[in-house]
Amino acid sequence: MLVVALIVLETHWSALSAQALFFDDEQYVTENPLVQNPSWSNARQFLTEVLQPSTVSGYYQPLTMISLMLDHAAGGNDDNLRPFHRTSLALHVCNTSLVVLLLYMLFRQPWVAALVGLLFGLHPMTVETIPWTSERKTLLAAFFALGCLITYVRYTQTSKRTYYVISLILYVIALMSKPTSTPLPLCMLLLDAWPLRRLRQRAVLEKIPFFIVAGIAACLTVISQGRAATVAMPTDHSPVRILLILCHNIVFYLSKIAWPTNLSSFYAFPEPMSLSHPMVLAGVIGTCVLIPALFLSLRWTLSLLVGWLFFFVAIFPTMGVIGFTIVIASDKYAYLPAVGLLLPLTWGVIQLVSVGTSSRRKCFAIAGVALATTTAALAERHATKQYLECWQDSGTLYQRMLTFTPNAYELHNNLATHFRDKGNFEEALTHYHKAMDLNPKAPIVYKNIGLTLHLCGKPDEAVPYYRKSLQRDPKQAFVHAELGGILDQLGQTDEAIKHLNTVTRLEPTNTKVHLHLADALNKQGQLDEAIKHYMTTIDLKPDDAQAHGKLGVALAKKGQNQNAIRHYQKAIQLDPDFVDPYHNLANALSKQGQVDEAIELLNRVLQREPSRASAYADLGYLLAPAGRIDEAVQAYHAALRIDPTNAQWYYALGELLNWQNKIDEAVTAYRKALELNPTFDAAQKSLATALAKRNR
Repeated sequence: MLVVALIVLETHWSALSAQALFFDDEQYVTENPLVQNPSWSNARQFLTEVLQPSTVSGYYQPLTMISLMLDHAAGGNDDNLRPFHRTSLALHVCNTSLVVLLLYMLFRQPWVAALVGLLFGLHPMTVETIPWTSERKTLLAAFFALGCLITYVRYTQTSKRTYYVISLILYVIALMSKPTSTPLPLCMLLLDAWPLRRLRQRAVLEKIPFFIVAGIAACLTVISQGRAATVAMPTDHSPVRILLILCHNIVFYLSKIAWPTNLSSFYAFPEPMSLSHPMVLAGVIGTCVLIPALFLSLRWTLSLLVGWLFFFVAIFPTMGVIGFTIVIASDKYAYLPAVGLLLPLTWGVIQLVSVGTSSRRKCFAIAGVALATTTAALAERHATKQYLECWQDSGTLYQRMLTFTPNAYELHNNLATHFRDKGNFEEALTHYHKAMDLNPKAPIVYKNIGLTLHLCGKPDEAVPYYRKSLQRDPKQAFVHAELGGILDQLGQTDEAIKHLNTVTRLEPTNTKVHLHLADALNKQGQLDEAIKHYMTTIDLKPDDAQAHGKLGVALAKKGQNQNAIRHYQKAIQLDPDFVDPYHNLANALSKQGQVDEAIELLNRVLQREPSRASAYADLGYLLAPAGRIDEAVQAYHAALRIDPTNAQWYYALGELLNWQNKIDEAVTAYRKALELNPTFDAAQKSLATALAKRNR
């Protein structure tokens, strides 16, 4: 077992450096807020969100999510996937060892068990479960499912109830990792039939607690999948289509296991799904040959039928009768079910090495088996290492899959996203438009084109794509938020508010959108509504300094100066480097006559942000009444050096210069104010007075 584990570890070692991110890695890891903020409360949330997971579009799988969260705590992130892959590789090596142990317990042939287990551990179809980060669920569920089978076999051999209880507990844990472990009780019954040969009434009754748990798990899975994502029930398709899918997959999986070439993580549905498609036809013919052959084999052995039934039963939840995915098949689905095929293989090898009575004949048989196994293992090792190279980079992975399924819009969409994340917007748009041509009804493609154009600095061009995306799926909170933000920038604030309001209905806890909506409402003068959303932001995120600062501004506009001061002070306490609250607090204090405190705050603002023209102007405004005219003049000069387009500041400067009897400079300032604002009445009157004064 140790030798097998070391060989499997060495073969898959390059998985540790893989940096490819695949389909759902974003929602499982890189953009999952609970995974990225490890805590006891987040672990509890994973455990308690039974009927509708909030961060993953899928079924209840709390142990998988907690496992990923622990890896994130150990340093895993977008740029360093090694901690995730390290755990996954360790699980695969452990699973291989458990397979060896299970085969040994069933057949009592350690060398045969080790050789067959090695073939499992090195098989190329096991590759994607390790570098595909979100497939932790497959490895974790298989680990506990194999533990469940081993303890069950131990129970049948010793009749100790402790092993039975442990087996049931491990079954529950496997289901909490991934519910595709649901058929395990049926697999146990198949083991009872062969090779345990104890399939009697007692064996069936012993499974009742397992079947009860399985029934509950199945219901929870369908409900949670339906609420968090989508699920297609058998009644949604014709019986003929379901039968064709089953036939296709039966032959597809067996052929890939026997000859693992052209492996991919994306196997598209054959189009059309009818006998006119060669793969569907091959599946029907192959199934019609396979089933009679299995029953015919009962003349000699139960192993072939039981092994195939174990495989079929274990993989049945993913065979497409209940639809929950965009692919017809996947290598990862065969990970645990493949154990069923190992049973007749182990039995067959044992029969081969037990041929005859002469030692010479046995030696030849053993040598032949060893040679065949070694050849197969070396071939698997080579294929596995080659396949792992494709997982080193997302672009390489998607391009490989596109060579097998060039018309899969999902792959073009994801490859485009990879290019976009790398900053290659031109290549990204090329593949997005290809995806759009392949499937003009896909809202995600229009969303991604819009986002890419926005990132390119073309927000006006992004708007029609966001609109098309919402026409196809109006419940996309992200698209509403992006469109609202762009429309606000383009001056279409009323429509922006409508989209941002929609986001708050779809995602009532989205603090960024509440804050943005409040800003837009504030801009439109809807102060009461703006204040409500600022306060909602603070209720959801009490330590948001920006929300406190902006709420203070809105309250000040409403004349609630004291409340505004309280929120400015809170903003400063939360973020001492946030300049706006200092400035606003200075203005608020000046209104209450606390001029010295206000001047001190404005000086702090200018220390932190010397280019803030309005702070110089406000400082000049406060210094002048305090009799500090020279300082006030310097402050206005500083403000106008930074922003020479403010007529009001030129007028204020002219008034101060006039006060100092610097008439020529005052005239220049008044004239500059009138150049900027020809209808500035006060400046015209002051200019006339200054000119008259100069001409005396």
